[in-house]
Formats: sequence, C-alpha cells, structure tokens
Amino acid sequence: MLLPTSSEFVALCRSQVALLTQVLGASMSVVYLTETLVEGAEARLVPVAAYPESALALERSRQLALSPAADAVSAMPRQFFAPDSVDEKDDEDDRRDQSSVSLRNSLAAEPQQMVLPLVHDGMVLGLLVSERNDRPWTTWEGTQIERIADTIALAYVMDQRAQWLDQTHRQQRLLQSDQHDILDNLLHQFKNPLTALRTFGKLLLRRLRPEDSNREVATSIVRESDRLQDLLKQFDHAIDLGDVDLISMDLGEEPSTVNRPIPLLPAGVLTGSTLTLEFCSVSEILQPLLVSAEAIAQEKGLSLRSWIPDSLPSVWANQGALREVLSNLIDNALKYTPVEGQIHIRVADSDDQVIIRVSDTGLGIPSQDLPHLFERHYRGVQETTDIPGSGLGLAIADQLIEQMHGEIEVFSPMQNGGWVSENSDQPPKDHGTTFVVKLGRT
Repeated sequence: MLLPTSSEFVALCRSQVALLTQVLGASMSVVYLTETLVEGAEARLVPVAAYPESALALERSRQLALSPAADAVSAMPRQFFAPDSVDEKDDEDDRRDQSSVSLRNSLAAEPQQMVLPLVHDGMVLGLLVSERNDRPWTTWEGTQIERIADTIALAYVMDQRAQWLDQTHRQQRLLQSDQHDILDNLLHQFKNPLTALRTFGKLLLRRLRPEDSNREVATSIVRESDRLQDLLKQFDHAIDLGDVDLISMDLGEEPSTVNRPIPLLPAGVLTGSTLTLEFCSVSEILQPLLVSAEAIAQEKGLSLRSWIPDSLPSVWANQGALREVLSNLIDNALKYTPVEGQIHIRVADSDDQVIIRVSDTGLGIPSQDLPHLFERHYRGVQETTDIPGSGLGLAIADQLIEQMHGEIEVFSPMQNGGWVSENSDQPPKDHGTTFVVKLGRT
C-alpha cells in the first residue's frame, strides 16, 4: 500500500498539466495514480490533478479512466513498490524498456488523445492523459509529453521515498522517547540501592578497627559507591534532553542542547574536550584498585600478583582518566582468566616513561582480533562466549591514553616483562595477554 501523496507533489502535477495546456494547447490533462501496487490486487486509478480544474473535466477524466486504453495499462503486470527500490542514478533510457514504448504507441484511442503510463524502473505508477480537440499531436509534442510523464513518475517516487523516510524518522523519535522514559525509570530505581550500599559500607567501616584486615574492603566499598554516584549524576545529566528538545528536533529546529557540553566522566571521551593533566602518582591510583581486584580474584579462585617500585616517579596524566584505564584493564584480566589462572600487574620506570603492564594467563586473543581490539563495540571471538561485555572499555581506554600523550599496546601471547616472578614460576609461552601502558614521567 502506497503512502498518500504530499501537497508538494500535487502542486507539481498541477503545474505540469497546466504547462500542457498553456504551451502545447491541450484542452484537458489529467494525472492518475494507482491506488495500490500489491501483487494480485486490482489497481484502481485515482485522479490527483486535472487542468482545467472543473467538474466537467473531472467527470470526463473518470470516463477516460474506464476507457480500454486505461484498462490496458491498469492490467499490466506490476511489481511491489517500496522506497528502498528507488535508484535515482538511472537515466531516462534505463528507466523505460522497449515494451513500455510499444505500449505507448498503442494507447491512442483517437489521434488527438495521448495516454501515457507513468513508469519508473519497470513499474507502472499511474497514467498521464492529455487531450486536444482541434488537431492531432505531432511527434515532437508526443516526445515533450513523454518527458513530462517521466518527470511526474520520478517526482512521485521521490515523494514516496521522502514520506517513507519522514515516517521512519518519526517512528524512531517515538521509540527514542520511550527508551528515554525507560532509562529514566531505571536510573531512578538504581539510586535507592546505591545509597543503601554506600550507607552500609560507611557503617561497616566505623565498626572495624584500624588493624582489622577487612577494613580495606570496607573502604573500597565506600570509595566505589562514591564513584558510582558521581557517574550516575553525570549520566543522568547527559541523557536529560527534555521534551522541548525532542519537539524542536521533530520540527527541524536546532535543539537547545547542541552547544551544551555533556560532562561524562572522564571528561574528553564523549564531549571532545581536553583532559586536564597534572602530576599523578601511579602507586596511589593503583593501590585501591588492587585491593578491590584482590577480593574479586579470591572469589573467582585466581592468583593476583603485583610489583610497584617504592621510588616511582610521578606521571603527567589525568588522575580520573588513568584510574578508568587501569580499572578497565584489570577488570578485563579478571573477567577473561579462568579458574586457577594468574593475573600479574607490574610497574617499571624506564628512561623518560613509566610502564604499566597488566598480564593474565587466559586463553589469549586470536591474531585476527588484535588489530581491531581498540575499535568501539568490537569483541571478536569473545562475542561468541557467555562472558558479558560491550566492546567499549578498550576503545575508551585508548582514547584516554591518547589524550594523555601516552601509548597503549596489547600482546598475545603475553610478554615476559609483565610477569611477577615467584619461586620458579615461568610465564606461559603460547597463551595469555599483556596490555602495556606507557606514560611520560616527570
């Protein structure tokens, strides 16, 4: 079923049939469109524009629509028309095959009447009927009328496509609005248990003595709860377009949020703004991450080893961004290392750089996945597993390291330099993964 014609298309048809009268001397011209192009259904011709626009002209147009010539056109084999089938690069010769030319030559019920099918890409969309009472049509005039028919057919296809795109856009906007409401509800529901978790962490921390080995775990709970609250506030602000903005976008106006910065943590990932760099201590950033990672490793039956030199120089970086990068690399190592596996975190000072290596003894990364690992939403072979993930963490880490003028690399099998030796242990030679982060030192 085709979409209704737009007022702009009807206006174009009226201008074309008026041209036939004013330039070629037609006494009456009518543009018909088929009401449906569904295979096997009877097509009904509906007049959309006539010149002159009078009751007599419309009445005569209905009579012409029932003429043998019109019936012959409406009975032609048809194909289902969809906007996606439009090819605007087709030239005039490609759009009209030999059968339609012979059909046009046989459609003159009498010498002064021209009945031309509106054809595009082998599909008959309607009819252009033009009549002149005082003299027959010449060959040149017939050619001009054919061009007008081609113009109307192409305009109709473009009009249908434009309306289909507009309808699709509006449906997408409605879907986006529904998703926005659902996300708002989820965020609202997320705040209550997060607040409770943070409160429980603080209560637990107060009850533990300074020498208690569980105090670091309670401290980590409070710290990570605070981090989640910060992320939640910024995420809530980032998605808050508001109803006014959605309406203005539907009306084709510039949304009020176009120039509004969206401060997502860490700054610079989605906003394009530059990170604020300062001297940072890698040890201070890593230590709390290692406490949390140790608890997770014990829960999963993994061994976590780390080596951080005591006299490590500061690096030129952004503290929040570097925490996000290292947290993501450690989380990935914990996620993709099987039970009884090992995770090694080693920091070294080399020349003018501080080098941080995060290694694991997991299955490793296939060679075909390595070049794409820092692409957004790319998961490679991991997409076929049950391990959850979005393929965004490494892409974000890569962007952050670039903004801090550092480097990030991945090696699989793992690098020996990332192994923290213990007794006679040796790193695996044929599997495992090592991520290497290099940052400029002071």
